[in-house]
Amino acid sequence: MQTIEHYRSEFITYLALKTKTRQPKNLYEPITYILGLGGKRLRPVLTLITTEVFGADYKKALDAALAVEVFHNFSLIHDDIMDDAPLRRGQPTVHEKWDTNTGILSGDAMLITAYQLFENYDSTMFRDLAQLFSKTALEVCEGQQYDIDFETREDVTIAEYLKMIEYKTAVLVGAAMKMGAIIAEAPLSSQDGIYDFGKNLGIAFQLQDDYLDAFGNPETFGKQVGGDIIENKKTFLYLKALEHSSAQQLRELNHLFSLKPEDADEKIATIKGIFIESGAADLAKKEIESYTQKAFRTLERLDISKDSMQLLREFGKNLMYREV
Repeated sequence: MQTIEHYRSEFITYLALKTKTRQPKNLYEPITYILGLGGKRLRPVLTLITTEVFGADYKKALDAALAVEVFHNFSLIHDDIMDDAPLRRGQPTVHEKWDTNTGILSGDAMLITAYQLFENYDSTMFRDLAQLFSKTALEVCEGQQYDIDFETREDVTIAEYLKMIEYKTAVLVGAAMKMGAIIAEAPLSSQDGIYDFGKNLGIAFQLQDDYLDAFGNPETFGKQVGGDIIENKKTFLYLKALEHSSAQQLRELNHLFSLKPEDADEKIATIKGIFIESGAADLAKKEIESYTQKAFRTLERLDISKDSMQLLREFGKNLMYREV
């Protein structure tokens, strides 16, 4: 096994090799732009790692890893349009830098490109990868719709919220890992087990992302801190605050979550204070830890080497304690 940074470096090199702006420029330049913005490269790195965990050369998985990263960034372009988000990884979002129509069309081209990358595998492997990818892509769309629906609902439950982030975020992490197992021709039980590890890690990752949206450092987080609060999103923090707030705090929460003020700084500061005072912030941290440990327990049931298990645990811990 290599280090996590080795896999990340190898993937970034492959990404640069495969990412070219061609004609028509206004279709492909936004694709080059968003793929070049950086990011953690979490999903493709997990595809490469998993391939070696199950005994194959990670280089066989580079096209699948690239497909996962292209799809992920496609979804970000469209999410940013829906959220009217100004920043992505500290830079203007595609629809801000170009326009909404360009963002939609360039995103569509990325989705098609992701499918094309699976054509580089033999017919049986292509079928397995494409079936998993199609199922996952549809679940991501379902998760996004749940997220949109929640904005106008006042009765969202914690269970519904966790299902939404499972579909919107976690299933793609699980699929990224299962693709590595498919390419390594691992047994079906191992493919399913590593998928469960990735899915639980993905839920922990999204809960941490939601926490950082409120409490992250704006210089390192890369997105607008407080964006979920501005958009009145029913995150885990918000739902837990509803459960544990005083009557006065509930009135404030309900009032502020009915507004979208032009100057949102006071709204963000007040709601963050309620998240802390109600205990919602601490409960979110505990939930992140819980899903991370659930992922680690799944690892223990897999027939993999101690070195592989240690590398995956290290990856999970890095996600849990990240600040970006």
